[in-house]
Amino acid sequence: MSLPMPPIAVSCGDPAGIGPEVIARSYEPSGTPRFAIGNPAHFDGFGMPVVAIESPTAAPAAMARGLPVLVHDIPGPATPGIPQSAQAAGIVSAIARAVALTQSGEASAVVTAPIHKKALQDGAGFAYPGHTEYLAALGGDVDVVMMLASDALRVVPATIHIALADVPTALTPQVLEQVIRTTAKGLTSDFGILNPRIAIAGLNPHAGEGGAMGREELDWIAPLIERLRGAGLHLTGPSSADTMFHARARAEYDAAICMYHDQALIPIKTLDFDRGVNVTLGLPFIRTSPDHGTAFDIAGKGIANPTSMAAAIDMAAQMVARRAAAKVA
Repeated sequence: MSLPMPPIAVSCGDPAGIGPEVIARSYEPSGTPRFAIGNPAHFDGFGMPVVAIESPTAAPAAMARGLPVLVHDIPGPATPGIPQSAQAAGIVSAIARAVALTQSGEASAVVTAPIHKKALQDGAGFAYPGHTEYLAALGGDVDVVMMLASDALRVVPATIHIALADVPTALTPQVLEQVIRTTAKGLTSDFGILNPRIAIAGLNPHAGEGGAMGREELDWIAPLIERLRGAGLHLTGPSSADTMFHARARAEYDAAICMYHDQALIPIKTLDFDRGVNVTLGLPFIRTSPDHGTAFDIAGKGIANPTSMAAAIDMAAQMVARRAAAKVA
C-alpha cells in the first residue's frame, strides 16, 4: 500500500500582492494537503481560517481546521500594493525553504505565488530574472523550460523575458534542441504522455514563407526538427504560428513550442486566462505557479481570482502522482 503524499509547499510570494489572498481563497478543508510558507498574519482577513504550524508534518491534520501556514520570518504587515524592502529577504528565503523541504521529502512539490522581481532586487539583491532562473539554480543549475499549461493548451516559449529584437540571436540550434528535448521528457514524466506529439512554430511570419520573410526556418530550424525526428521524437513544423492554435490544429499535438514569449502566451491566455498554470520542466523537483503576477492594483480588495492558484496546486498533485506511478511501474 502506498504512503500518503506529503503536503505541497506553497511559497507566499510578495505579501503586497495577491499571493496570500489567492492561497487563502484556494484552500478548502477536503482539498489537496498543502501548507503555505510565510507570516500567518499575511494570510488572515480573506474569509478562511489560518492555522500556524511549525513543521510540514502538521499540515495534513491542520487542513481540517484551516489553511496551514508554516511560520517563516517575513517581518511587518502586508501593505497592499506597496512592496516592503524589509520583507524581500524573507520572500526569497521562503522559496528556498519550499525547495529544500521538497528535496528532503517533507513536501511533495513546490507551488510559488507571484513575486515582484524589482522589489526583490532592490531589497535583497536578488540576482535572477525571475522564479524560473532561481529555481534552476536551487536545482543544481539544470536546464529548464517554462511551460504554460491548461486543459485547452500547453505551450513552451523557447525564449522568455527578452526583447523581441534579441530573439533571433538568443535562439540558437543548441537552445531549441534543449527546449525540445526537455519538453518531450517533461510531457512523459509529468503528464504521462508516452510518445508526446510536439508542434514547433516558425520564428518568422508564415514560417519564413520559403525564405521570403526570413531564412532561419530553412537554414537550421527545419533541419534540426528533421534530425530530432530521426532520433525518435514526434515533431511537426516549423509551422506558421497563426495556424497552430485553432481547435482542429490543437487536437494534433500535446504541446506547442513557440519561439518567443508572446507567440506562446497570447494563445493560452486567450483560450484559458483563469486556469493557466506555469510549470517548470527539467527541475529535479516539481514546481508549478499560477499564470499571473502580483496584481498590486487589486491587492487587499478581496477580489482576486484564486482559480489559477487552485489549478496550480491541483496540477502539482497530479504530477506527483504520475511520477510516483512511473517509479512503481
